[in-house]
Amino acid sequence: MGTQVFSLILLPTLKCNADCDYCFEDKTNDRLSLERLQVLIDKVLDHLVEKDIPELLIHWQGGEVMTLPPSWFARAYALIGEAAEQRGRVVSHGLQTNMIGYSARWDPVIREMFDNVISTSLDYPNLYRRRVGQTVDDYNGVWLDKVRLARAAGIEVGVIAVPNAATLALGAAGFYNHFVDELGIRSFQVNTPFPGGESNTAKGLMPLGGDTLGRFFIELAEVWLARGYQQGVRLGPFDELLAYFSGTHCVLPCIWTDDCANHILCIDPRGNVAQCDCWVASYPDYWFGNIFECDSLSTMLAGSAARERFHQRPMALVARDCIECDYLALCHGGCPVRAFSVHGTLFEKDPHCALYKTLFGHLASAAARMARVSAGEGRA
Repeated sequence: MGTQVFSLILLPTLKCNADCDYCFEDKTNDRLSLERLQVLIDKVLDHLVEKDIPELLIHWQGGEVMTLPPSWFARAYALIGEAAEQRGRVVSHGLQTNMIGYSARWDPVIREMFDNVISTSLDYPNLYRRRVGQTVDDYNGVWLDKVRLARAAGIEVGVIAVPNAATLALGAAGFYNHFVDELGIRSFQVNTPFPGGESNTAKGLMPLGGDTLGRFFIELAEVWLARGYQQGVRLGPFDELLAYFSGTHCVLPCIWTDDCANHILCIDPRGNVAQCDCWVASYPDYWFGNIFECDSLSTMLAGSAARERFHQRPMALVARDCIECDYLALCHGGCPVRAFSVHGTLFEKDPHCALYKTLFGHLASAAARMARVSAGEGRA
């Protein structure tokens, strides 16, 4: 079976109202016009038609998307919907925002275009996220005020967090308590850190020590299994891994995609096309081309030497490093950009390989344990 859903990470602007120490993006004032969006989406949807892919999922990111007005998104939503209907494609949308620019005027767009769900980011403790010229405490306060305002409007807010040294010192229970018990967050995700883009002091601390970070992930999984799983708290990637090892439907993070070049693209406001937002914002040598300078996205992708390197990566890792791994069919060598940001090459394993294997084993055991309990209850 071929790809059923194609993911487009779309950066309509590279402007941002935050100044986070570990950001991998080269911030500019570039923004995508609606006229150019029409050209871009036509070529993307034509690519889906050619490849017989029925559905497109657009992840709207930045920069910071809320530096554009909600009226721009309302017009973009109508434009994309009309283009998709003409081609018999289905398009859904996700929004990633730092929440700084959120106000009630966004509510109609979030309700109609994003199904009343948004994703945001905050680390705990926060060492690196800040508004321009402000402190991390200022960022925390503004972020929390905006999240509370959105939730009061009935918007479901999910959070992505990246552990840092202070997170590991705090421990998994304190981290979980902050998001679930103190903030009332019912859906959040923990991402492994990586030093993408131009190096600096904060990025020099990434990735964190493997054993310590691995223990944190295992302890966090145990806290969630004991206190959140049965209560409906969604905590990624643990929830999807548990589903995977239980044999039920799951949507695993892109870091474990078999060949991400088959499923995901990122396009910035200037039309540059690359594998994901880190590649398009930080590594121009790995751009696949420019969508505004080609007649066909499919033809451009087929002729891209940079993209071919991504296609070669899984088999190269299998031949050299991963062939005997019990989790090869799940992990596929991990994330290309995490490998590149640490090793300077695509053709190395994800630096968090050992962490992943430990986590896979732990969630596989948890799934087996739950299956045994369920089977025993069934016999009773």
